Amino acid sequence: MKIFDGLHGFMWNSMSANNCNTYLIDGPTRVLVDPGHLGLFSHVEMGLRQIGAGISDIELVICTHAHPDHFEAVQLFKKDTQALFAIHETDWHLVKEMARYSGGAFDVESCAPDFFLQEGNLDVKGLELHVIHTPGHSPGSVSVYWPGKRALFTGDVLFKDGLGRTDLPGGSGETLKASIRRLAGLDSEWILPGHGDFISGAKGVRSNFERVEQFWFRYI
Repeated sequence: MKIFDGLHGFMWNSMSANNCNTYLIDGPTRVLVDPGHLGLFSHVEMGLRQIGAGISDIELVICTHAHPDHFEAVQLFKKDTQALFAIHETDWHLVKEMARYSGGAFDVESCAPDFFLQEGNLDVKGLELHVIHTPGHSPGSVSVYWPGKRALFTGDVLFKDGLGRTDLPGGSGETLKASIRRLAGLDSEWILPGHGDFISGAKGVRSNFERVEQFWFRYI
């Protein structure tokens, strides 16, 4: 679905169809955020076809974190396209650690990053993004802010009326709360989470941060 000019979303709606929100930034270069599970990527491919694109048109794949429901389909791009792939270095170490327990079912080297995401500005052929290290759900979780659109991709750090779980390896409730408070200070018109509905409008964004802190922070 088209969210606004230059952004399409292939949204989470069924555990049997897909299980994370994937976003396509259709700017000076095409950037795919969180490709999702390998076995469910046909949902994203169908969405790309509907806008006249395919995986070979993607130039950069960004993963907000390394959990399989956001990360697995990177293998397709590393195998079949020239797209670059980026993730935070801390979560890449998490990938390698998890692979030790996969019994050989996951080939780490088949999806090695081309570069690591670091806190600060990221210029992608004229597309200006800002990477924010937001640990708590995972140690290397990042959020990506698109200042030109005042749009914030939060992965599993923050949802509409919710936040990411902290009981997975490397999770921390106190760290997640600090990360969310950092994000609340941004001038955002859009919250684009890893699951569930997106939020539009500065008032709605502010209200969501307030509700999450007032209700959920007591539980983590």
